[in-house]
Amino acid sequence: MTFSAFWRSLRHDGRVTGVNLPGAGELGAMLGAVDQLPFIVVVCEGPDLLVVACNAATRAVLPGREVIGRPIREVISDLSGQQFVDAYYEVYRTGEPIAGRQWRAHITQPDGSVHEMFATFTIVPWRDDDGSLRGVIGAAFDVTELARTRQAAEAEADRLRRRYEQSRDVITALQRELLPSGLPVLPGLQVAASYLLAEAETGAGGDWFDAVSRPDGTVALVVGDVVGHGVTASGVMGQLRAVLQERLDAGASIAEALAAADRLARRVRAAYASTVCLALLDPQTGELSYCTAGHPPPLLIKGQNRSGPPVPGTGPARYLPATGGTPLGTGGAFPTRTAHLDIGDLLLLYSDGIVERPGATDNAGDLASVASDAAAGRALHDPAATAAERVCTQTVELLVRAGGHSDDITLLAAQRTPPVPDLVVDLPAEPAALRGARARIGGWLAAQGAAEHDVFVLQHALGELATNAIEHAFGGAFGKDVIRVRATLTPTGHVEATVTDHGGWRIPERQPTRGRGLALTAQLVESLRVEPGPDGTVATVRHPLSRPARLLTGFDEPLVVPADLDDPAITEFTITELPGGDEARVRLDGPVDAASAALARQELLRRSRGGTVPMTVDLSGVTHLASAGVSALHMVADSHRGEAPLTLVALPGSPARQVLEMVGLSGVTP
Repeated sequence: MTFSAFWRSLRHDGRVTGVNLPGAGELGAMLGAVDQLPFIVVVCEGPDLLVVACNAATRAVLPGREVIGRPIREVISDLSGQQFVDAYYEVYRTGEPIAGRQWRAHITQPDGSVHEMFATFTIVPWRDDDGSLRGVIGAAFDVTELARTRQAAEAEADRLRRRYEQSRDVITALQRELLPSGLPVLPGLQVAASYLLAEAETGAGGDWFDAVSRPDGTVALVVGDVVGHGVTASGVMGQLRAVLQERLDAGASIAEALAAADRLARRVRAAYASTVCLALLDPQTGELSYCTAGHPPPLLIKGQNRSGPPVPGTGPARYLPATGGTPLGTGGAFPTRTAHLDIGDLLLLYSDGIVERPGATDNAGDLASVASDAAAGRALHDPAATAAERVCTQTVELLVRAGGHSDDITLLAAQRTPPVPDLVVDLPAEPAALRGARARIGGWLAAQGAAEHDVFVLQHALGELATNAIEHAFGGAFGKDVIRVRATLTPTGHVEATVTDHGGWRIPERQPTRGRGLALTAQLVESLRVEPGPDGTVATVRHPLSRPARLLTGFDEPLVVPADLDDPAITEFTITELPGGDEARVRLDGPVDAASAALARQELLRRSRGGTVPMTVDLSGVTHLASAGVSALHMVADSHRGEAPLTLVALPGSPARQVLEMVGLSGVTP
């Protein structure tokens, strides 16, 4: 007798009916065999799926339950919301089997506790010999131990992944701290750098770059590579960079600086065989000397000047000859070679990760071609980037996106550009003239290649000094009240600017929106000096310019279009009342300076009814917040000291937020 015939002969009460039944001994053996099956077996019959048979493994999973003769929905009612019951009736309805792998089940025990198990199961239709559907048969394996093992393995893998990511983050943060925070902005030279971590799971490596402006007006350009990856390589990189930076800043020659790094590499085992390309460039003359200490030679991208400013990448690109220098610590020498950069020429230093990419066939040729296209603006459109920045970012993106990269990649580019003339602005001693002066200052700084933060700092600082001069200058040497702003970029990358008035010192009339200009200026710049004299007052500021290097993590940043400094939306002040119910809500846009601060104060006090109505002021559109504007906001805040609060909304990083954080005005929220 087969098992299928045996199941068909079972009645609801568990008795066997039909013909040709086995003898008592054979039947007992068959029942015993079924009962000993090492997996769960449940047989259900009819539309209600009454349970007609189950084995010991099933009863062990469902202890204390009455099973035989009851619908499966009642037998496992505690699983009704866990899809198991629905699966039984779905098989009976469709006649199609259902299987599940490691389904989790919560089974209520006789004492009310809940037991969690995992089951891999199959539920199949039970058919008579004529093919008619009689019921369903469910078979399942208790795979709880297997699932727990899998969960434990996944948890351990997740723990190790998090630990790896944390370690990689630490190494990346260390690398970021050890690399230059910014690159100098120098007259006649635009410098940029980028660093891309290796894709391999080794963490950041020992690549580094540096650009050191020297007292004699030359700039040292360095790209190096320490053997290995991880914390050790990053630490050694930091030591080598520090040694070279100190020696170069002190005026050492290429050979002297590399000799100092070589001595370190002989003492520190992990620094052995590190490679360096070191170049000294005079931005004024274009004279270049360099040494390749076991490192790939620089790439020179020529520019042409047929009409208008020279454009890099329009001329031929070539690799300069290697100098024959040996890796650090190996006992060799550091000979140098010379070359010349014309206006428009661009020099690219790089680590070998960019030319040793997986699957690439003409690595050196690809680098020269792609870098030339990026320099000339023939690759991705990025109007806000300099040619040097395009080379450092777009070259990496275009070369690695197809085949990836297995090592860190470092690029350092320097392009000779026509020197920007010094800034000279004469403006009448009138608040209305300040906005035009700020635009002139911003345009001059942008032409120098200043970063957005430095433009913000110097526009605010010089604007405050000009405002201060307006309050004191009268009857000057020009026959009218005139203020002169002069600015120059020194060979070491510092802006030195003066604001001069030609009047006598006077105590201005009491104004509620003044008194914080000099204090704010001193916070913004590196140094401030004010020198009153018989022929006027000269205020001098000094501030270094730098552009951030790029530690690349991806290539999906949105396109940035430079702001139009002549856009009326930027240069005109407007105040807009917003819907606010019982609260006054106001948005300020444009510059809040000496020309507009009184109007802003008056309108804010009027709309808040002298501080008796709660008010929110949105400063997101404020493009310039001068000390006069700060004073106006302080007065409005003072009027709200009672029951009606004042809230100032300023976006993180915005001009208004940066100034408000410096002056410590309360009530500011992101």
